[in-house]
This record gives sequence, structure tokens and C-alpha cells, in this order.
Amino acid sequence: RIMGRLDGKVAIITGGANGQGAMECRMFANEGAKVVIADIAGDAGQKLEAEINEAGGVATFMHLDVTDEENWQKVVDDTVANHGRLDILVNNAGLSSTSVTDFNGLDGWDKISDVNAKGVFLGTKTVVPKMREVGGGSIVNISSIYGLVGSPSGHPAYHASKGAVRLFTKASAARYGPDNIRCNSIHPGRMPPMVSGDHEWYWSQDEIWHARIPLRRNGRTDEVASAVLFLASDEASYVTGAEIPVDGGYTCQ
Repeated sequence: RIMGRLDGKVAIITGGANGQGAMECRMFANEGAKVVIADIAGDAGQKLEAEINEAGGVATFMHLDVTDEENWQKVVDDTVANHGRLDILVNNAGLSSTSVTDFNGLDGWDKISDVNAKGVFLGTKTVVPKMREVGGGSIVNISSIYGLVGSPSGHPAYHASKGAVRLFTKASAARYGPDNIRCNSIHPGRMPPMVSGDHEWYWSQDEIWHARIPLRRNGRTDEVASAVLFLASDEASYVTGAEIPVDGGYTCQ
């Protein structure tokens, strides 16, 4: 087999069972990584595990609630017990701005912030000791264009939490750089299937959105996954603390 870009590496991908996370799991496995699909969606996660393994990759589904510190520790410990090491964490799990119904409610603030911001913090603090043991690693945090700019839509906790991910990533890069642990953020633009809630309304806005996007189209999950793969790989060995918009140019203007 031709050498893969992630040969010999072990990766945990949160929110890995569906959509963008599932695309990342497939791409990582195809590049030689042993992949842990970490998600609360058990049926979808087990189905993806079987799909990747049948295709010749190595994947394991593990149940993970990213807001639960004990659950994080179990997943990380089990990963190292199974594979002997941990090299990569992709903090991909997240809730959209329309995942709650009351766009001004405290419950919505807490729910979105817990998954999008606290989940990234817990994942990072839990994997760092294991990465130190193998001489370094790569943490890729999925933020959003709305971690860079504002908008009037949905619950503002989404923007606040994704902005928190952006600067937490930079703080982590500065903190863990001496351990050869790189931390970078990806900022996807408009693309399916992250948005939950009022799908029909959201996707009826394509024409309006495309007028604002220099590339005049929605993105694809593989376009985000390719950027994540680059940051996870040794090709990005001197890249840390960076933010990469994958947004068709939306935030360049």
C-alpha cells in the first residue's frame, strides 16, 4: 500500500458519526490513521465503524458526551489501551445556532456553550498528557465563520462559543507548543448538514447567501475534512495557533 499521510497515527474525532465528522473519519482512515469515532449517536457511529473496517480501515466507535469529563477520560484511556498511543484530536462535535427554539433563553446559552466551548476545553485537557507521552500531537478545533464575524440569526451563544473556540485554540497553541502539540482552528462557512432546526427556511436562502460568497456556492464536507487532514498531518508540522476559514471567501470582505 502507498504510504498514507496519517500512517501510524491514532485519532479521536468527536461528532464523528454523521456529516462533516463522518467525512473526516473516512478520510483519516483512508490515509492510514486508526480512528476513534466518538459520538452520542450510537447507531450511526456503529454503522460507520463497520463501513470503514469493511473498506480496510481501522475504526472503533466509542460513546462520548463531550460535556462529561469522566466520559472524556474513559474514551482517551480506552483509545490508548486499544492502540498504544494518541496523536490527533479533532474537536468536531457541535450544536448549531438553531439547535434551540428560544433564541434569547439561558437554557439555550448553557446547552450550546457546554457542547461547543466546554467540550473543546475538556477534550484538550484530557488528551494533552497522552500526547506528551508520544512526543507531541495535533489538535484541530472546528469553529465557524461565526467565530470570526457576527450575524443576527439564531442564538448568540453559537457566535460566542465559536469565538471562544478560536481564542482557546490560540491560547492552547501558546501553552502546549513547547510539548510539540499543535493546536489550530478551522472555520467552515455555509455547508450542509450542520444546521438543525428550521432546515427548509435555511436552505431556501441559497440565492441570498451565494451573492455574499465570492465562490458563489455552498461548501462541501470533504472540503472541510481536507483542511482538517492537512492540520492533523506532519505536512503542517510548523503550523500552530492558526485559523483557517473554509468559507468560499465569505469572511475575506
